[in-house]
Amino acid sequence: MSATLIIIIVLSAILLFAAFFMVKQQTAAIIERFGKFHSIRQSGLHLKIPLVDRVAGRLSLKIQQLDVIIETKTLDDVFVKLKVSVQYKVINEKVYDAFYKLDYPHEQITSYVFDVVRAEVPKMKLDDVFVKKNDIAIAVKSELNDAMMEYGYDIIRTLVTDIDPDSQVKIAMNRINAADREKTAAQYEGDAQRILIVEKAKAEAESKRLQGQGIADQRREIARGLEESVEVLNKVGINSQEASALIVVTQHYDTLQSIGQHTNSNLILLPNSPQAGSTMLNDMVASFTASNQIGESMKNQRLKDKE
Repeated sequence: MSATLIIIIVLSAILLFAAFFMVKQQTAAIIERFGKFHSIRQSGLHLKIPLVDRVAGRLSLKIQQLDVIIETKTLDDVFVKLKVSVQYKVINEKVYDAFYKLDYPHEQITSYVFDVVRAEVPKMKLDDVFVKKNDIAIAVKSELNDAMMEYGYDIIRTLVTDIDPDSQVKIAMNRINAADREKTAAQYEGDAQRILIVEKAKAEAESKRLQGQGIADQRREIARGLEESVEVLNKVGINSQEASALIVVTQHYDTLQSIGQHTNSNLILLPNSPQAGSTMLNDMVASFTASNQIGESMKNQRLKDKE
């Protein structure tokens, strides 16, 4: 086999190999013929004319994401950084526009995001930026859709994924929040303390009322007992004066007995004048005498009853 034939066979194999090309799933290939657009090929195995056709480029048809970080100023003069995530894709029917009309889609999208954010955020206070971040995302998506549709790109979704104020502002916001929570806690503690005081006062008032009622009932029962005692003594011929003296003496002995039952009892002696002490001593002697007389009278009465 001659060398010329070998060269021809090799060149034919190379040309045959170069005539076939493959396009991956969710990808579009742009074919040019002699430098001019010829066709768009979708996924699969394709054939082209070697040395005449060439694959000018490939575009992904998958959804892509671009994160844009913008620093701007709010209405209340606070500098803040926002992270806007833009999800976009090439429209299948507009692959030609996406490939030939726009060289750098990322830069184009970034420019529109900067323009919209720096137009919207300065109208809001910092607190409103956090609350209305969805409104910012919607404004960005609307502006991008109108601009990028012409270039064959569809904006699927825009998200404001991060809002980062200056560090000093964040510290101040945390201090304000902490002070507000401490104020609320102090109010709750004050209300709880006031309720405890009111309830304690009510309980003490009720206790005093019941205590007074108990003392009144005790005194009423004591008076009723004394009245019954006097009536019993009157029935056996003892007059009211003698009965009173007897009751006083009985209570005197009960008191002495109660004091004697406890080793650590304290006895309080009230100060009095000699004349008053003499009078008290005479009254006690009279009470003891009356008690003896009453005892004798009761003894004589029992003897008469037996006869």
